[in-house]
Amino acid sequence: MNNKIPLLEIKNLKASVGNTEVLKNLNLEINKGEIHAIMGPNGSGKSTFSKIIAGHPNYKINDGTIYFKGINILDLEPDERARLGIFLAFQYPIELPGVTNDSFFEYIHRSHKENDISLSCGDDWLDMLNFVFKKAQVLDLPINDDFGERNVNEGFSGGEKKRNEILQMLALDSELSILDEIDSGLDIDGLKIVSNVLNNFMTQDKAIILITHYQRLLDYVKPTYVHILQDGKIIKTGDFNLVKEIEQKGYDWLKESF
Repeated sequence: MNNKIPLLEIKNLKASVGNTEVLKNLNLEINKGEIHAIMGPNGSGKSTFSKIIAGHPNYKINDGTIYFKGINILDLEPDERARLGIFLAFQYPIELPGVTNDSFFEYIHRSHKENDISLSCGDDWLDMLNFVFKKAQVLDLPINDDFGERNVNEGFSGGEKKRNEILQMLALDSELSILDEIDSGLDIDGLKIVSNVLNNFMTQDKAIILITHYQRLLDYVKPTYVHILQDGKIIKTGDFNLVKEIEQKGYDWLKESF
């Protein structure tokens, strides 16, 4: 009998924004050491799904549960979920005028230390910066020399914003990382760099959710499971072979069979 507690367990989740139901009886279980890809057509609920896990206040939970490490997180604020070990990389990272990247990473470090959350990068926020930049260098993640002095994402290119999200992921070293279209806007070289970072970041103590439209990211970061989300429901689960089918046939055949 397997009594292992899933890292993330979602049961019968129904959610809405305004009067529109956006998730409909969604079920998903994720264990440590697994990479789950979420795919689906535009408007299927992929980004909504990620925001609800992270605790976005615009969404109302109508039914169901979300357990993370055996803890019901539905009543937790986004910052509490983050400190518990959930990281969300946004599809469209926001700019923070007046907040430098150095200050931002200092805040991340201080927040975790104040809540007695250990970070593998050291006791000082400068240790965190050095740790992250060294990791970025080893993984060939290009970071400009003036990165720390620039305001968070302000004037950044699409690729720079994605790299900033990846740096935050490395700094926080969260157990569950949700990456919402981290591959969008990347050329083939950028895609290979990000994929290399993700493959090196992944361990048996972590899990990753990759939300993507395209096969190309999954060619480099092989998912344990692939889930097709349509109309707020997971309509099919498979392995990488399912990705190939989607690439060839699109999504309509799945909707018809469902």
